[in-house]
Amino acid sequence: MSVSQRIASDDQLARLLQIGIVLEEVVEARAHHHYQSLDAELDQEIEDLLADAAEESAEHRQRLESLIEGLGVDSVPFDEIESLVDARYGRTQPEDFDGVLYDQLCNEETAYKFYDDLIQAIEESDAEFSLDRTELLDELRAIREDEAEGVSEVTEVMERR
Repeated sequence: MSVSQRIASDDQLARLLQIGIVLEEVVEARAHHHYQSLDAELDQEIEDLLADAAEESAEHRQRLESLIEGLGVDSVPFDEIESLVDARYGRTQPEDFDGVLYDQLCNEETAYKFYDDLIQAIEESDAEFSLDRTELLDELRAIREDEAEGVSEVTEVMERR
């Protein structure tokens, strides 16, 4: 399932929201990976950035889980969603980037793009969802805005270095 496909049902919307949950888990895991394995390079500013990213990802997962609960659909097994995310968004590893900040920037931009595409797909859909469309879009826009702020924060840190 891709965000570029038309969203025609609660089930499809739930799958896409689950993909968002897994993406958030990837961001959190990569932040923890950097935090633990690159201690020599990390200064307080980068440590704070990674801690904030992990905390934000956990919050986003909870918000997405609440939306899925509101749909009242059966969830897809985690390993199925994880393989979808890996195929589409997991082509890189933390070590593929020239430093922690570049990897974090990629993670933030990927999440932003995902939410941007999801919002657009929902706006273009004429499907009726179990969730209130306005509330759904408001929640997703707020998450997307958090991701945009994350991109800005990482970019600012990179520019200062």
